[in-house]
Amino acid sequence: MAFSTRPLFNHTLYAPPLRQPKKQKPVIPLFSNAHSTPPPLRSSACFRAKFGTFTNPSSKLGFSVKVGSQNGYSSGDEAQSLIPEATPQEDYSWVSVIIPFVFPALGGLLFGYDIGATSGATISLTSAELSGTTWFNLTAVQLGLVVSGSLYGALFGSLLVYPIADFLGRRRELITAAALYLLGGLITGCAPGLGVLLVGRLLYGIGIGMAMHGAPLYIAETCPSQIRGTLVSLKELFIVLGILLGYLVGSFQIDAIGGWRYMYGISAPIALLMGIGMWILPPSPRWLLLKAAQGKGSVKEYKEKAVLALSKLRGRPPGDKVSEKQIEETFVTLKSAYADQESEGSLMEVFQGPSLKAFIIAGGLVLFQQITGQPSVLYYAGPILQSAGFSAAADATKVSVIIGLFKFVMTGIAVLKVDDLGRRPLLIVGVSGLALSLFLLSAYYKFLGGFPLVAVASLLLYVGCYQISFGPISWLMVSEIFPLQTRGKGISLAVLTNFGSNALVTFAFSPLKEALGADNLFLLFGAIALISLLFVVLIVPETKGLSLEEIESKILK
Repeated sequence: MAFSTRPLFNHTLYAPPLRQPKKQKPVIPLFSNAHSTPPPLRSSACFRAKFGTFTNPSSKLGFSVKVGSQNGYSSGDEAQSLIPEATPQEDYSWVSVIIPFVFPALGGLLFGYDIGATSGATISLTSAELSGTTWFNLTAVQLGLVVSGSLYGALFGSLLVYPIADFLGRRRELITAAALYLLGGLITGCAPGLGVLLVGRLLYGIGIGMAMHGAPLYIAETCPSQIRGTLVSLKELFIVLGILLGYLVGSFQIDAIGGWRYMYGISAPIALLMGIGMWILPPSPRWLLLKAAQGKGSVKEYKEKAVLALSKLRGRPPGDKVSEKQIEETFVTLKSAYADQESEGSLMEVFQGPSLKAFIIAGGLVLFQQITGQPSVLYYAGPILQSAGFSAAADATKVSVIIGLFKFVMTGIAVLKVDDLGRRPLLIVGVSGLALSLFLLSAYYKFLGGFPLVAVASLLLYVGCYQISFGPISWLMVSEIFPLQTRGKGISLAVLTNFGSNALVTFAFSPLKEALGADNLFLLFGAIALISLLFVVLIVPETKGLSLEEIESKILK
């Protein structure tokens, strides 16, 4: 999810039984437990196996994805699941899983906090009585730079990590992001003038760009595959929690002299906690094995580090036999996968082969996440609630808290259900609801103005459907769909697409509203939502229950 320059409104099937493979060397998922028992087969989106590819049967355009190894898989006209065989599930304790999740997720919380805090900070900063400065009388351009400064920083941060993500590694990238959050928050909170304030906003934004790249990567690469959807989606819940926290801090500090300094400065101790936590956590074992497979150093040394990292992540004794076996099996799989490839992905490799398929899926999701109107639709929340007679609508901070709470609840529902229902069902239901809500809002402004409850229901339907679909699921798919060799570069491009499209929608909102009017603007967003629904149905695969290695070998190749 990404944020808008609007203060209040910002922010981020049944399948037939499977045909059993004949004699196929199994794909070994990273961190599988050799002593665990495979769960019952669970199929997801229906696909046809035809000419050596899995094709979405609902697609009339013939979009298909090749399976990495076709040997042993029968083809024909009968529908088959994308998941040929069950993934052995790993034994884990929630205590060992939560700690490696919480500290990266603080990067998402700080992103959301900036969104929520900015809504109150702009009011405080531009008030002659409350600013506590002599330069409170900002022009529209200056205020726009303050609000969107972190957006520009996030765009720059997304570009910055593209060539260096795999060099830094996920852990060091998040440590760097925490340092930028800390520095940006302190500079902004203590700024003596507008210029210094803008520098602080830019640095904080670079931290956002790096955190939104590194956090889903680290979480997806270190957690057990059977709860990957839950944990990566839970990061989205942290973003919403951050927004809500920013709204609450703003409501408490809105009447204080220089309250905007506290609103921005409170992010600093959270950033410090994030940095300390990431310093304690080990590097991603998958990243270490990638370095070994690419010949970046001593294979033995990297494997030993990977074993120690996995042992620490799972709360096992250092160098335990289970971790050694898992790392050795995974390294053999990775080495075989990259034996005929370059030692390191080139800058353009993201636009080739399996990586291009992944970018179409991930980039398409984060693009539609923004151009269906997410940065702009909630611009009308206050007027809609006021027209329905809700007294809380007169107070922007109270309205913000109400909407933030609703977003939090709906995101929680998505977190609880994503690994049970799967990614596609939540996306299809959620995006369908988005389209319906947008058409209802258009009808309200066209000819249903006498029925304000229709507008309120449509607004809540939009928020709820976004938070169970594009909000968490887009970032989940981004974190898991790219091949390991180009995952760092691919995710940085997806993050760049997200923030770039957010900026486009934000800056185009005012002229579009003036040219089209609110009724036709919602109608336009509704039409785009229908196109995005078509994209989900025809293009987006189901990845529920698959390890990252299986996604790469069975969906992309």
